[in-house]
Amino acid sequence: MKLFSLLAASAFMAAAPAVAGDIEAGEKDFKKCKACHMVVSAEGEDIYKGGKTGPNLYGVIGRVAGSYDGYKYGNGLKDAADAGFVWSEEALAAYVADPKAWLGDNGFATKSKMSFKLKDGGADVAAWLASVGPAPIEETTTATD
Repeated sequence: MKLFSLLAASAFMAAAPAVAGDIEAGEKDFKKCKACHMVVSAEGEDIYKGGKTGPNLYGVIGRVAGSYDGYKYGNGLKDAADAGFVWSEEALAAYVADPKAWLGDNGFATKSKMSFKLKDGGADVAAWLASVGPAPIEETTTATD
C-alpha cells in the first residue's frame, strides 16, 4: 500500500506544475526554520547558521527523505526513507506546510518531530534550499553497440 501511495504521489507531482519559489524570499523566510535547522555545506561552510535540533538542510532537495546521517527521525520520515522517497522542491513545500498531514497523505506514519507549520513561504524556502545546495548529479547514458 505504501508503494502504491508513493507511486501515486510521484505521478501527481510529475503532472503538477512546478512550484516556482522566490529564492530571495526563501532566504528571508528561512529565519523561521533556523531555530532547529542549519545549512552547512559538505566542506563545513556555514551557509546559514542555525540550530542543531533538526537535521542540516544542505542538499535536502534531491536527498532521500529521512536520510541525513546522525539524525534520529520520527517514524514518518523513517517510512519515507525506507520507501526511497526523494525530496523535490514541491514535496518539501507541501511537507513544511503541515508535516503530519503530508506524511499521512503519502501513506507514511504520521509521527514527525517537526511540529512547526510553515503555512506561507514553503515554496520560497524550498527554492532557496535548492539554490544553495550541491549541483544536481547529471545522469549520463552511454550508447551500446
